[in-house]
Amino acid sequence: MQNRVVVIFTLVSMITLHSACTMWREHPVSKWTDATGGEGLERSFWKEVKNKNWNTLERHLASNYVYLTPEEGRLDRAAAIADLQRFQLDDYTLGDLQAELNGETLVVTYSITRRGKFAGQPLPSDPVRMMTVWQREKAGWMAIAYSRIETKKQ
Repeated sequence: MQNRVVVIFTLVSMITLHSACTMWREHPVSKWTDATGGEGLERSFWKEVKNKNWNTLERHLASNYVYLTPEEGRLDRAAAIADLQRFQLDDYTLGDLQAELNGETLVVTYSITRRGKFAGQPLPSDPVRMMTVWQREKAGWMAIAYSRIETKKQ
């Protein structure tokens, strides 16, 4: 009888502790070193764009960074930063996030809904599909490629 009570108590304790793990939302990433995966890296990236922290953002873009957009096509690092500086980002929401790790490379795909302006024009309210390729280096994670796909409603 005593063994049964111990087993029941242990099971109830484990269930309670396990369910508590899913009660809390992900901790917001307050700095790049807190980012532990694809979502954290993307949140850090867009946080810097929103806050216009260009020097901090630049430190996480590889020297051979490739930025691909439907409008401009392929941009190098300097042109990509200039393009990002045209954002007046008020808020953003990430969704459908998937991350695939292959050695020291992380491919992150997601959708983003942005509120604000780009080059003075309101941003579309529809989600936009994104892909970023990150590479782990001695200095931390560096973005090496980015692609944006926007679909226009007919």
